[in-house]
Amino acid sequence: MSASQFNIRVYGLLIVEGRILVTDELRMDTLMTKFPGGALEFGEGTIDCLKREFTEELGLKVEIKSHFYTTDYYQPTKLLPSTMQLISIYYLVKAIETMRFITTDIPFSFPEMVEGAQCFRWLQLDTLSEDDVTFPIDKKVVSLLLNLK
Repeated sequence: MSASQFNIRVYGLLIVEGRILVTDELRMDTLMTKFPGGALEFGEGTIDCLKREFTEELGLKVEIKSHFYTTDYYQPTKLLPSTMQLISIYYLVKAIETMRFITTDIPFSFPEMVEGAQCFRWLQLDTLSEDDVTFPIDKKVVSLLLNLK
């Protein structure tokens, strides 16, 4: 089945003291590890989307430092009922207030294993691997991050 619509996602790469923030989630009966962010809403710019997502998910205000990567190849959505062309936009971000969100060191350590469950972890950049994330575009971003070293 070919795609006839776009699905635009915006993600933030929050790097602090040699660590990068990821989110573990249970969505559509799938455990996934990805970067914080989410869907662009109609009438919203990509930067406003990312700021909204960080506020909603983490209660954290961020500043956009720079654009990092935008999908530059065809990637169909994998989990949605209809196939769409996925476009993901990644920005390097910086917290502009004290970080008060809770993190864990254990993947998928949700209070309950229910749809929409989410928790956050810091991963060390010096041991980061493409295997640490679930989706192909995130794997590409990890590869780009590793090439910055």
